[in-house]
Amino acid sequence: MIKIIFVCLGNICRSPLAEAIFQHKVNQKGLQDKISSDSAGTANYHVGDDPDTRSIAVAVKHDVPIQHKGQQFHHTHGEEFDYIMAMDQSNHRNIIHELGYKHEGLFLMRDFDPDGKGEEVPDPYYGGADGFENVYQMLDRSCDELLEYIVKEHNL
Repeated sequence: MIKIIFVCLGNICRSPLAEAIFQHKVNQKGLQDKISSDSAGTANYHVGDDPDTRSIAVAVKHDVPIQHKGQQFHHTHGEEFDYIMAMDQSNHRNIIHELGYKHEGLFLMRDFDPDGKGEEVPDPYYGGADGFENVYQMLDRSCDELLEYIVKEHNL
């Protein structure tokens, strides 16, 4: 089983949305027995919380099931997950700090975005619904490319 974890700061906006989009795509391709996903936050602000209502709303708008309880990223995730997808540079640095090394499968989420390779996924928390839609579109494109990459890398 190939395991991917999506990581942002609080684990209520970007990372649970990325997890939901990615897992939906995995399920649509019938790869749920080969690929699994999760999400976490580098901060402990929202441990046990549901995703932000605006993340839920944008997922529902696009017919993407979303269910998650916030959790904090932990150094053991480095051994548990094959891929760690950071939403931005700050969380990328926090992941390396928590692990104590640079994980071979650590990437920025938008490293897989054909419209913004290497850019950050902005945190929509302090904005409105349009920011969540914008983030959804970035994550949707990135998840397509990420899944294609994983399928090729692992001959699935």
